[in-house]
Amino acid sequence: MVNVLDEHERTMAFADVALSQIKSLRHPATPRNYEIWYVYATGYNAALNKIINETLARSGKLAEAELEQLYETYLSHLKTTDRLDKVGARVIGEIDDVMNLITDALGMTASYDASLASADQKLASVTDREQLVEIIDMLAKSTREMRDTNRILEQRLSLSKSEISGLQHSLEAIRAESLTDPLTSLGNRKYFDRMIEIAVQTALANNEPLSLLMFDIDHFKSFNDSYGHLTGDQVLRLVGISLKHAITGRDVTARYGGEEFAVLLPNTALRQALTVADQIRRAVMAKELKKKSTGEVLGRVTISVGVSMLKPSDDTDALIERADACLYAAKRNGRNRVISEIDPEYTAQARSQVA
Repeated sequence: MVNVLDEHERTMAFADVALSQIKSLRHPATPRNYEIWYVYATGYNAALNKIINETLARSGKLAEAELEQLYETYLSHLKTTDRLDKVGARVIGEIDDVMNLITDALGMTASYDASLASADQKLASVTDREQLVEIIDMLAKSTREMRDTNRILEQRLSLSKSEISGLQHSLEAIRAESLTDPLTSLGNRKYFDRMIEIAVQTALANNEPLSLLMFDIDHFKSFNDSYGHLTGDQVLRLVGISLKHAITGRDVTARYGGEEFAVLLPNTALRQALTVADQIRRAVMAKELKKKSTGEVLGRVTISVGVSMLKPSDDTDALIERADACLYAAKRNGRNRVISEIDPEYTAQARSQVA
């Protein structure tokens, strides 16, 4: 009882802090806002607390757009694990129910087999009509019971098939979420690692070209330092949107980590890849960044891009390393540019490393 009371007091303290923050900042007392401030009160989500504290220290408030951004970035994706646990529990429960039903049906089948064996023995020694009628009635009764059992089993299996099909769709949706970066809605690093392995194997097997673009947002740290991490998140979203609009067909795009992005271009030679990379660079630079909470114009975002193309002797690491080296060559040579492994900025660097 003491533990229950302690837990009650502890959670009520968290609730008081959450409601106090909602009141003092005059936020709507919606479930989303309560969840944000309750989690803040617990201190369990350090990243969330850091950004809230930073934003409040800078402006003294959190606008509606910022609250929405906080929730989407730091809380909504955490529900995936809970959903997976619930779906998994339902699958296990469904399987247990079906297994119990099958066990009962097997027991009924054994009983029916015993009835047939008994009838067979009695038929061998039947001497009058009454005995025959009795055996026939017994067989008819056992057959009806077996038919009813089979009908119940068939109905239950049909329901289970429908239920498990629905659960399968839920698991597929959760799986897709687990491979998606919650901030940009692009593929995440796990997704990219899977896809590049497949793309490299396919390209080598079919003797097809494969190009890789590695992007990095220029001066991203200064955005965070000057305007806060919420604005930094907005910059990441802006780049993500630009990539989505530029990529089609079999192309794969992902947030590689931090402010770095990757694009795989199957069946695409280096010259074509350079064209795509520069289109993306221009598309990002064309967008004007505004602070959501105030509408303040913050300027334009630029990116640096490195481009490599798969060689017959390559593995995934070699392809990534060359694209990454080209990216850093682009940053060293002024940023806001595209450099590939055939450009002098990269080849000069490669020669110096060999020397």
